[in-house]
Amino acid sequence: MTESSLPRRAFLRTAATAAAAVGVAGTLSGTAHAGWGHGTRRIPLHHISVQLYTLRSLMQDDPDGTLGALADIGYRCVELAGTYGRSATEFRALLDKHHLRATSAHVGFDGADVDQLIADAKILGYHKADCAWASYSTVADWTAFAQRLEQAGKAFREAGIAYGYHNHAHEYQPIDGVRPIDIIARNTTRQNIHFEYDLYWVVTGGADPVEEYYRYFGRVKQFHVKDRAADGGFADLGTGTIDFARIFRDTWRGGMKQYIVEHDQPTDPLSTAKVGFEYLRDLRF
Repeated sequence: MTESSLPRRAFLRTAATAAAAVGVAGTLSGTAHAGWGHGTRRIPLHHISVQLYTLRSLMQDDPDGTLGALADIGYRCVELAGTYGRSATEFRALLDKHHLRATSAHVGFDGADVDQLIADAKILGYHKADCAWASYSTVADWTAFAQRLEQAGKAFREAGIAYGYHNHAHEYQPIDGVRPIDIIARNTTRQNIHFEYDLYWVVTGGADPVEEYYRYFGRVKQFHVKDRAADGGFADLGTGTIDFARIFRDTWRGGMKQYIVEHDQPTDPLSTAKVGFEYLRDLRF
């Protein structure tokens, strides 16, 4: 029996068991849970989301059941990564059925029909979108990309949608003495382009997320909350080495409103989503 064919309650029983095991491991490791109980701030539930890329194997086979399971976990918001063969109207109906809101989406603009992307966004209901990936080997190419990004961002803004850029690690590695993330920032405006910081990749790229947040203060509107294992791989939230309590506490100033659970290579996507939601829901900082 495949995971996607299980009833939703069975999904959640499995996830709950895994979450309990993860909680014990996290307590023993003494790493990511170190910030618990040391503050009074908490993330509002409607600011917690999950990137559906984390659940792509399940979404492809059973989007209806997977979205229902996410709603049962407690999620109110999701970030899209495609619509898995459904039209924008069909996918919006699934979201509405499970009382979920798409608050953001990953949509590439290069080679795409931006007007169609905007039309789909209006149907799906999200007001933030992000370019998920770019990679170039020269300053000139990064500069040209940033200029195209700015123009796409202008079109999105004029349609009432904020457009941004989602980083990986390589944007923090200098090319001829200049980091690509800085090239993007210098060749775009805060009016048209914001940043979605993937905290795992910021750390992997050798940068401090807090320092980077204030470097472009006011432009960082979203966090991908992704944990990092001791060996450098991916980890479920609360089981890795990133001190999210410190990051969230020290970046509370400003307009950051979305904390998005993500894991690039989960072995049990629903368990990962459940562990991530409960970690963010329970975290105090």
